[in-house]
Amino acid sequence: MHVFSYFFIIIVEKILIMLTQRQLFFQHVAQTSDKPLALEIERAEGIYLYDSNNKSYIDLISGISVSNTGHCHPQVVKAIKEQLDKYMHLMVYGEYIQTPQVKLAAMLAEILPSSLDCTYFVNSGSEATEGALKLSKRYTGRSEIIAFKNAYHGSTHGSLSVMGNEHFKQAFRPLLPDIRLIEYNNPEDLEFISTRTACVIAETIQGEAGVIVPDQSYMKALREKCNAEGALLILDEVQTGLGRTGKMFGFEHFGIVPDIITLAKGFGGGMPLGAFISSCEIMQSLTNNPVLGHITTFGGHPVSCAAAIANLEVIKNEKLAEQVENKAELFHKYLNHPSIKSFRGKGLLIALQIKDEQTNLEVIDKCIEKGVIIDWFLFAPDCMRIAPPLIISEEEIKAACEIILSCL
Repeated sequence: MHVFSYFFIIIVEKILIMLTQRQLFFQHVAQTSDKPLALEIERAEGIYLYDSNNKSYIDLISGISVSNTGHCHPQVVKAIKEQLDKYMHLMVYGEYIQTPQVKLAAMLAEILPSSLDCTYFVNSGSEATEGALKLSKRYTGRSEIIAFKNAYHGSTHGSLSVMGNEHFKQAFRPLLPDIRLIEYNNPEDLEFISTRTACVIAETIQGEAGVIVPDQSYMKALREKCNAEGALLILDEVQTGLGRTGKMFGFEHFGIVPDIITLAKGFGGGMPLGAFISSCEIMQSLTNNPVLGHITTFGGHPVSCAAAIANLEVIKNEKLAEQVENKAELFHKYLNHPSIKSFRGKGLLIALQIKDEQTNLEVIDKCIEKGVIIDWFLFAPDCMRIAPPLIISEEEIKAACEIILSCL
């Protein structure tokens, strides 16, 4: 029996070796579409990805607004390695005093308004949304949540409930009750915010809708209406945070301060990390009635927090946010083509509206073939996504734009 088992294992190993990575990917890795990109990436550095044939790709989407400081920034990698030598997971979040968590929370308190001084660390943007929604309901004692049409806040049940697109929700109903969707950047719809409303959750700039930047007057009116009705204002900074728009946080463009913000994506420097951040007073409500009002095992993982500290230091010390506006202008300058109907954006979160959806998807495929990775938006498939690492140089912007123009 033992001899048979040994030879069986040898045979299975040989079969697996014979199968290509691509075959194994399609057989054993759960898919989210019937046409994944399926690029076999071996390594990444700066703004470049390299496949199994050592072909290089300019990454103009940063893994969807994640790699703000580029792939494998040396300081981030160094911080990860140093933390690995100390400890990894110790205990569920909030029980032990862990230096990376404490230092990162203090850093965030320094760069955020004084009312956003208490951070709850999680693993992702969806989890940050879940925590922020729970916190709002617990603190206010109210049940109604107001969100926006064409909003995207994640894919878990709670975050899906406040997604503003029925096509992506209908197969998973019933979802959270007492959700109202209103029009983004429409002052008239603010009348729906009432004393029943626990919170209004909004992207500071709508991402998956195709980079919809709201009017400053609208954002101020939203803040004032929430104040008047006692509703908390949650701003989703998952894509707009950490320098992408030209400021450390997107809400700084609008002269308002939310009650809660959510972070993820570019927060961890390439490591999985999210957070919802509020005041100590509001956050304290999760500690009682019931105790452990929100729990996570791996949220605020020390290695991810160490990476995030280094990531923040790079953004600050290299003044990456301050360079964003000039780099965005270069994209505007170089991307001039009759197929581009409009250019929308804030900093290096850019949407190019192409003449139609089919053309856009064809151009995206051609660009990837030629070594430039771009993408489309979930609720705006006729728009091309450009959100490169903030470290991208003028020469690299020009080279990437030349390839995009040739494909157009």
